Amino acid sequence: MKKTEKSTLGQRVRRYAKVSSAVTGLGLRMAGQKYLGLDIDKPVHARQLMESLGDLKGPLLKIAQLLATIPEALPKEYVLELQKLQSQAPPMGWPFVRRRMIAELGPQWEKRFRSFDKDAAAAASLGQVHKAVTLDGVEVACKLQYPDMASAVEADLKQLKMFLGVFEAYDRSVATSEIQKEIAARLHEELDYELEARHADLYGFILKGEKAVHVPRVLHDLSTDRLLTATWLEGKAMLSFVKAPQARRNRIALNLFRAWYVPLYYYGMIHGDPHLGNYTVQEDSSINLLDFGCVRIFPPRFVAGVIKLYRALQNDDDDLAVEAYESWGFKNLNKRMIAVLNKWARFLYGPILDDKVRPIGVVTKGIYGREIAHEVHQELKRLGGVKLPREFVFMDRAALGLGSVFLHLKAEVNWHNLFNELIEDFDVRELEKRQKKALKQFGLSVTA
Repeated sequence: MKKTEKSTLGQRVRRYAKVSSAVTGLGLRMAGQKYLGLDIDKPVHARQLMESLGDLKGPLLKIAQLLATIPEALPKEYVLELQKLQSQAPPMGWPFVRRRMIAELGPQWEKRFRSFDKDAAAAASLGQVHKAVTLDGVEVACKLQYPDMASAVEADLKQLKMFLGVFEAYDRSVATSEIQKEIAARLHEELDYELEARHADLYGFILKGEKAVHVPRVLHDLSTDRLLTATWLEGKAMLSFVKAPQARRNRIALNLFRAWYVPLYYYGMIHGDPHLGNYTVQEDSSINLLDFGCVRIFPPRFVAGVIKLYRALQNDDDDLAVEAYESWGFKNLNKRMIAVLNKWARFLYGPILDDKVRPIGVVTKGIYGREIAHEVHQELKRLGGVKLPREFVFMDRAALGLGSVFLHLKAEVNWHNLFNELIEDFDVRELEKRQKKALKQFGLSVTA
């Protein structure tokens, strides 16, 4: 039986008070700059804002992580501070762990494990992980959700709307309503560990033929909607390989490329949280794919649009590009808008359009894609702005996140060949059949 923690008024009020005062101060400063010509020291204010929010655990950290990887969603000064904030997630102590385990598995929970580490092996925005060993000797990772996360999500999403509204009033180049909806939907999903368990099962099924990719196996009898127990996958952090021989870094990149793109082009889904902490590497350079709380399942026509835009850019076919953008949900496009969107698309598609061994790209101003994103942002602003479709938000973010990992590795491969091998036999009708069958098997559906 599900034991969902409900959002309570008192918890939300406390959360509102903390975040709202910071956001209100931001709004006043932005309004003063726009309407009164008052100067705002963005680096200083961004640092003050993050310091005031830094001791709040939970979805605020996840929101920071998301916003920091959506190009031009916020000014770069705030992005840099948000990136610092997302890493500040100290674990809860043993009293919390005991209470959570009793609530999820009952008062005799310890008798269901041979051992259970009291200290967290990892701490993230919405929960923390403890290593344990089951009675039959299987090493497992137990992910426990922090308390009061339902209240925290409701409070922080209200403030996110205000937070983005402040910037949209100041700069209307990108409408943020769909970004807000997408982040809200994914955050609510991330609170449901039973859903994450089904996502992990599905990924295990999809990637079973990929010998160089490993997905943890969920132990459903030791899992609930706030406790997720899965096999422990031993591996080293991705950044520990940045000085490895070039051939090994290239092999790791190839394995990661397939871990991410095989699910997309064969089943229409992405692992939507591609930051370095969600991948580890085994001794043979194979990849451990971790954390399935943020998975997006696209309708087949969206995936077909990805390939359609690739063909459009290959052949300088603006009519085909319009078909691709419209299949994603872009509306009221004109020739000037298409030209600007294509500039961003050519940046994202550049590595797979270029038939040669090369790095994925270069980092400018500290963030992958920042320079071109700023240029596109300014042109969209001059054209009156654009409304980003919901499906596009995480696809765009995930592609940049993955590219950033390849940049860290300094991988040099022929991305064009890798991509074309994957899409060689692509058929949207076959994708639809495969996806429908797999989703039915695991009790899932296309992401709303």
